[in-house]
Amino acid sequence: MKILSACLFGLALLAAAQCRLRGAGAGDVRPNILFIYTDDQSFEAVSVVQKELGEKGRFPWLKTPNMDRIAAEGVRFRNAFVVNSLCSPSRAVNLTGRYNHLNGIASNFRPFPVDNVTCATLLRAAGYTTAYVGKWHMDSQRARPGFDYHATYIGHGRYANCPFIVNGKDTPTEGWVDDVATDYALQFIRQQKSSGKPWFLMLGFKTPHQPWEPPARTRNLYDGELARSVPNLNTPPPYGGENKKTKAAGQIPPKVPTNLDYFRCVTALDDCVGRLMDTLDAAYFTSNTIVIFTSDNGVYLGAHSAGDKRSAYEESIRVPFLVRYPALGASRGRTVDEMALNLDLAPSLLDFAGVPAPKEMQGMSWRPLLTGKSGSWRQSWFYEYFAENQQGTRIPDITAVRTTDAKLIRYRGHQAWNELFDLKSDPYETHNLYHNPAHASLKDKLQAEHDRLAKELGYTVPGFVDRPPNWGKPGSLAGDLNNP
Repeated sequence: MKILSACLFGLALLAAAQCRLRGAGAGDVRPNILFIYTDDQSFEAVSVVQKELGEKGRFPWLKTPNMDRIAAEGVRFRNAFVVNSLCSPSRAVNLTGRYNHLNGIASNFRPFPVDNVTCATLLRAAGYTTAYVGKWHMDSQRARPGFDYHATYIGHGRYANCPFIVNGKDTPTEGWVDDVATDYALQFIRQQKSSGKPWFLMLGFKTPHQPWEPPARTRNLYDGELARSVPNLNTPPPYGGENKKTKAAGQIPPKVPTNLDYFRCVTALDDCVGRLMDTLDAAYFTSNTIVIFTSDNGVYLGAHSAGDKRSAYEESIRVPFLVRYPALGASRGRTVDEMALNLDLAPSLLDFAGVPAPKEMQGMSWRPLLTGKSGSWRQSWFYEYFAENQQGTRIPDITAVRTTDAKLIRYRGHQAWNELFDLKSDPYETHNLYHNPAHASLKDKLQAEHDRLAKELGYTVPGFVDRPPNWGKPGSLAGDLNNP
């Protein structure tokens, strides 16, 4: 009887282990996960998007054939956004599935809390081998909590001959930083062929963050090319000084100079993506590996007379988002128009792995969107940004609500700057309707939704914000916090 009981117990353990190796309801072995994300890549900086935009595409000469391949063999999200358009905060949202006022990172100057529950910690506990390669970008932190293996660097690193930290050991490298990161990623993938365990690899690229230094192979690419103009080139934000258009709309030239090194870096990065895809093929990982490609935030590239991100206009908050997972049987080359957020990454990955997402995670799994079986989906979402001690930045605290067709932007302490846009009639956000009585009903509707979401999400200004040194003094970005 004891022997029989022991056998039954052993069989039960084996069955439980096999269940853990299956995706949620898929009936297949749990997928491997390759999550690739860039730094400051515009949602437009993908050639398949340029082709779709046609005459409205700003950079029709851009070539990214390997990003296009992911889109052609998978699903492209047309409306993917970040809930805080800044490097470290966005990365923290990816990991935790929680807003920055809750996850401990509200600026670029804090180490990631090592006790945070993340998709990596939960996947590792569920039997995944986890790895982080490339740009971590959490102040000067050396730890990589939740990962079995890491080959990364401190802060922004540098484009040429960047020192890496490989499993805690300082390691010199030679070459273009994203080529080196790709080498480490490929080494990890190849090592998993004989492990028998599912794996999760996060690969953070430096490209295309400034200073833009492409490798030799793309250094002269796109010589002489100009960007097409767009209607919001000469509509500076209210926090940028006097909000005056520098040219009448009819005087905007059809083509304008742009930073070609930005795009040379993007195309060089695309080579790295191609190497990753080829290695998945060679290792027979393609069919059962989820490949996700996105960026930590957008960038203006001259839109709204700006070159940064942080604020809540479309060019800043919108990112490329591509997903390929052949085993799911999703249609190849599909596009999705529902609004997906970086907040959704962690619960989505856990869903595919058959691991329950903690109730504290605030995102939604986009798994149903891949097959067109989403049912109801979000119709609005909340944006936050906290003024930080960053030299040259003049952006105050921001909260915003974006629906499928409108946006309300609130500048805390600067009520006169608030903005309201009808995105259907004004996709470039050039006509602020906030102070227009004719649009009071739209303003009231979005304000009510803003307040509902803020309450639901527990929005507050956290104590771990790194404020400018003159914060709260007359003339500072704090403004009148008694009249937000």
